[in-house]
Amino acid sequence: MTVKTIEWKNDRVVMLDQRLLPHREVYRVCRDYQQVASAIRDMVIRGAPAIGVAAAMGVALGALKAPPKTFDREFERILSTLAKTRPTAVNLFWALQRMRQIYSDKRSQGIDVVKRALKEEAQKIYQQDIAANKQLGKFGASLLRNTKKIMTHCNAGALATAGYGTALGVLRALKDSGKEFEVFVNETRPFLQGARLTAWELCKEKIPATLITDSMAGYLMQRGKIDAVLVGCDRVAANGDVANKIGTYTIAVLAHRHAIPFYVAGPTTSIDVNCAAGKDIPIEERDAKEVSHIFGKPLAPNGIRILNPAFDVTSHDLITAIITEKGVIHPPYQQNIRTHVCH
Repeated sequence: MTVKTIEWKNDRVVMLDQRLLPHREVYRVCRDYQQVASAIRDMVIRGAPAIGVAAAMGVALGALKAPPKTFDREFERILSTLAKTRPTAVNLFWALQRMRQIYSDKRSQGIDVVKRALKEEAQKIYQQDIAANKQLGKFGASLLRNTKKIMTHCNAGALATAGYGTALGVLRALKDSGKEFEVFVNETRPFLQGARLTAWELCKEKIPATLITDSMAGYLMQRGKIDAVLVGCDRVAANGDVANKIGTYTIAVLAHRHAIPFYVAGPTTSIDVNCAAGKDIPIEERDAKEVSHIFGKPLAPNGIRILNPAFDVTSHDLITAIITEKGVIHPPYQQNIRTHVCH
């Protein structure tokens, strides 16, 4: 299956609107950086690696349209606008910093050179993400080669990246290696990324999968139905703590209770060595209507208070290993993460 999550086309940024899946496949065309920022904020595109790619393309798009007389000021406005879209996924800030570096390196050569270099860099980030995730998938498939029943949470597939996937990239590679296995997909309330997106991808790939509610995870583990848990990540702290979609921590605790390996898959761009621990990761609070409504229909009574953190943090002691495009990181994470990233 080829999923075109995002692409640069005719100096436009084209994205698959993930809010409408699995029932409608609609592509949105962003003609300026403000539209890219809105698409990230409103979850037209989501998933840490995909957000990073979108941000890079947004910078390039904004720079192309920036008037020469105010180019430098406009460039800063572009970066600031995109940086405010979603705070938890570190790939966003990594991509913006990479684009800023290109601007700094090329600015003395003139605005036209800067614009061309930014456009090329955005394309490079896109291509490198796909390559990294394919390599990650191979390492993960080797690690899980004898695993038959895998649980996953949220969506860490092609839709969450430039087009291949992290956790689901591992499953793709596992399938390509000829292994037989099945996947248990948590629905992932409140935005239902598991039910709507991961289930859709696995059906397209013809990978055997069963959809369950989030609250069924412990039941299946208790009955010996799960051999391993495999999830993506939005940010990995220097000590190995991992921020991922809300509910991940609960599943990790359940996995630990039942002695089930808990694996995290993500590119090194999701590792933030400047963030000491999970307590330092900003957690995004999203619109209450994501909890009180489904597809625009209200579920809860008017006036009820609602909490909607988009992510939680799983402490490093609950994580068996972290899979990246450079290999597999094992504990002790405090030491091994820095060595791994710098290698």
